[in-house]
Amino acid sequence: MRQAFAVWLTGLPASGKSAIACELRGRLSEAGLTVEILESDEVRRWLTPSPTYRPEERDLFYRALAFSGSRLVAHGVPVIFDATANRRAYRDLARSLIQHFVEVAIVCPLEVCQQRDRKGIYRLGQEGRSGTVPGLQEPYEPPLKPELVIETARVSPEAAATTVLEALQARGYLPVARELE
Repeated sequence: MRQAFAVWLTGLPASGKSAIACELRGRLSEAGLTVEILESDEVRRWLTPSPTYRPEERDLFYRALAFSGSRLVAHGVPVIFDATANRRAYRDLARSLIQHFVEVAIVCPLEVCQQRDRKGIYRLGQEGRSGTVPGLQEPYEPPLKPELVIETARVSPEAAATTVLEALQARGYLPVARELE
């Protein structure tokens, strides 16, 4: 049995994390792996149904998210974290808990993220109805040494997923490429 792993897709809201996560899960499923996506909005609905996004709440949320992911990986379930995690400390905690961990910096210009924003997060921030949007009012701390950097204004989610799969294969977390195509 192969060792389970975790991939953390981090970047500004609307940078393309979810599209890549879905593509990646589909490709891994085709290869016979059952993968869990821990998508921050979905998990947050359960942990903090009326989120305030205050720093203390975010700290608690991301500790719980990292711990949940670590338990899944410990039980053989590969995990994809689809979460902005605007502070490095959040992702570093997950890295400290999960042996086979790949951090992927999803880089996208703020203007492009704002154009893609289907949820209206940036609009709420610009209208003053939200004061906690990473990249606007809250800082976003990009990874210092991610295993991968993907510029989503230049590549499709499909190409990004291929890049992640290749990185997982290079680390020995997945079978050779032929089996994943």
